[in-house]
Amino acid sequence: MWELVKAGGWLMAPIVLCSILMLVIIMERGFKLRLTQVAPPTLREQLLNRLLTQGDIDREALTAVKQHSPLGDILATGMMYRQYGLASMTMHMENRASVQVHALEKHINMLGTIGAIAPLLGLLGTVLGIITSFLAVTDGSMQDPAMLAAGVSQALITTAGGMVVAIPAVMAYRYFQRRIVDINAQFEQEAGLLVQELLDHQQVSVTTPTNLPSTQTLPRSA
Repeated sequence: MWELVKAGGWLMAPIVLCSILMLVIIMERGFKLRLTQVAPPTLREQLLNRLLTQGDIDREALTAVKQHSPLGDILATGMMYRQYGLASMTMHMENRASVQVHALEKHINMLGTIGAIAPLLGLLGTVLGIITSFLAVTDGSMQDPAMLAAGVSQALITTAGGMVVAIPAVMAYRYFQRRIVDINAQFEQEAGLLVQELLDHQQVSVTTPTNLPSTQTLPRSA
């Protein structure tokens, strides 16, 4: 393997670096995007049962839930703002969902970039190798056709290396993109069920209560 890398020339160095970066991103995102870690399956039921049992959930407990998982951040934010009415609760949950989805997409676009540039680096190495071989023939320093074939075969190593890196990078990129779509759908489903259950148990008002300060109202200047 090391002999093939050496034979590919200096352009094999960025290809190898791309492969290392690709593996690190795949392992890191694979760990972070586990569904049980991103969206615990019983979290919504636990929050609702605690609310119905205790009558309310204090802010410290909700803050702890927010820090536990992305879904916890979304649902706990909604619980914090339910006293301001359904519209305020829904708006804040949507904002947190947008932030969490953006965080989950971290480094995924880099996989797409690696999948795009790795074969181009390999092609560049091949073109440069072929140019070098034919220049040697033109100068008369390479008379044996076998030597020319050996030079061309070595030049093709970079193309093969680029493809070996690009194929799994693109596959992982598509897989993680689909995983993000599924997670976002899970967020929407859990948030919608929480809102519906709070409405069913009359734990949130459809309109903004008039006896509470609005989170959207700015203080008037004197």
